[in-house]
Formats: sequence, structure tokens, C-alpha cells
Amino acid sequence: MIAHIAMAAGFSLILIGLYGALTNRNILRMIVAFTLANTGVNLVLISVGYISGRTAPILDSSVPLADASARIIDPIPQALVLTAIVIGVGVTALMLAYAYKLHESKGTLDITKFQDLKW
Repeated sequence: MIAHIAMAAGFSLILIGLYGALTNRNILRMIVAFTLANTGVNLVLISVGYISGRTAPILDSSVPLADASARIIDPIPQALVLTAIVIGVGVTALMLAYAYKLHESKGTLDITKFQDLKW
């Protein structure tokens, strides 16, 4: 049940983020929308890897080796999401740095004001 709620929330965040990225003209709002969509993707990945009734993938005395495959959760989705979070923070920082330099050079963050690369 909780995996379905998390997946629905993740897809909702993705849709809200995409809507915000496509409808806003301010670059900072677009960056926030992309970050929101990234969070939704991470939430969907975690909810796909969730299996109720299983424990953490740590082999010790509480989980015997014989039935470990039936009692532990696969750690790969968790590792992928941790990697995606780090990459998402780096991409967000890079987008914010570009937005700062763009505001410094042009004086605005409205994408309709930029005519440099339009044909």
C-alpha cells in the first residue's frame, strides 16, 4: 500500500515539475521545477524497489544465510537513487551557477528577453 502511495506521489511530482518547467519563463523557477521532477523520479525508483515485510540487506545473526534471499531487500535501487541524488545536486548547482552568470551579464532571468541564439 505504501509503495503505491509513494509511486503516485512520485508521478505527481514529475508531472508538476514538467508542467512548471514548460510554463514558466523565469529561469530560477524552471530550475526549481526540474529539481522537483528529479525528486519525483527518485521517489518512483525507491517505491519500485520497496518490498513489504523484508529487512535491510545486512547479513548478521538476525538473518540467516540460508534464507537471506527471501528476507532481504535488493540494495541496487537504493544505491541508484543515492547516486541520482548526488548527480541531481551537482546538476542543480551547475544550473544555478549558469543562471547567476546569465543574470550578471544580461540583467534578467526572463527567457523571452534573450535573443542571442534565436534565428
